[in-house]
Amino acid sequence: MAKSSNATRPADAIERWGRNAIAPSLFHPLLFMKSLSSRQLQYIGGGLGVGYGLLARFVFGFGHGTSDSFAVMTLSFLVGVPITLGFITVWCGEYRARFGWGRRVLMPWLASVTFLGCCLLLMWEGVICIVLLLPLILVLSSVGGLLAGIIQQLFKSKRSKNYCVGVVALLPFAAAPIEHLRSEAREIRTVENQIDIHADRATVWRNIRSVPRIRDEENRANFSHWLGFPRPVEARLEGSGVGAVRYASFERGVLFIETITEWRDEDRLVFSIKADTQHIPPTTFDEHVTVGGPYFDVLEGTYQLEDLGAGVIRLHLSSRQRLSTGFNAYTHLWTEYLMSDLQGYILQIIKRRCET
Repeated sequence: MAKSSNATRPADAIERWGRNAIAPSLFHPLLFMKSLSSRQLQYIGGGLGVGYGLLARFVFGFGHGTSDSFAVMTLSFLVGVPITLGFITVWCGEYRARFGWGRRVLMPWLASVTFLGCCLLLMWEGVICIVLLLPLILVLSSVGGLLAGIIQQLFKSKRSKNYCVGVVALLPFAAAPIEHLRSEAREIRTVENQIDIHADRATVWRNIRSVPRIRDEENRANFSHWLGFPRPVEARLEGSGVGAVRYASFERGVLFIETITEWRDEDRLVFSIKADTQHIPPTTFDEHVTVGGPYFDVLEGTYQLEDLGAGVIRLHLSSRQRLSTGFNAYTHLWTEYLMSDLQGYILQIIKRRCET
């Protein structure tokens, strides 16, 4: 059966909606793009993508913590903005000539890296956040580039395509208040490391209940410290048994107060952990990865000794962390990796001291 001539096509519906909406006033200035070369359009697309990302970061940067609708640590920003950045970059770049799908995937990467570089230069983000977010933003900007390619093929009218850009650009800002209505995502996760030490129980126990100051020559390079996380300095114990307190000091004024909750001589040591956030300098951590902050905290640590025989002790070190972001499925990969890296670093120091 032939289709009725009165059937409404999606592109026609978008055009009719746009005539009475604000979108036309936004995109009439883009008519000048018709006079530009393909190379110029690619530069403009990248520039507009970077500009959009910086504008969004400025707006979402006003929010702090999980109680604000517009905050950087939300899905609306960390998913919506990279997708839109990639969409704008590719849409403008192929305004005149079609790109291949591979180019649509890779083209937004330069704009994404430039955007993150600008955030770093403006001191909106620290190196830690840049490194942690780079893989996510690259992937999502490619998704935006692919989406732009689909729109280019789905809609034939330039006017319809322009309206689609407006809708995509506004979506992160429209989604933020809706996302704020959902309950806070809170997860408790555990990270465990272990190491075999050629020493007796008494020696290992002596080196874990308190840790004398770590000398410079004992330090080794590792990834978490390269990112900017401070190195451990010492763990000073006051008292003995349950209720005793360890003061774990790290570089740049970071202090954790660890209260012993379980003490079994030469076998097991468990302690709660509380970051002394009032005295940690604000420049030590990026605001989005502060220990004891709204998004991440370390709650408890445990040392467990396991006798393997033949003069070998297997030392287990585990920690429990609280993760409270809107995208824990991604962030837990990084927090668990970095905690494992730090715990492995501490175990290596203990091993060298016990075996010396």
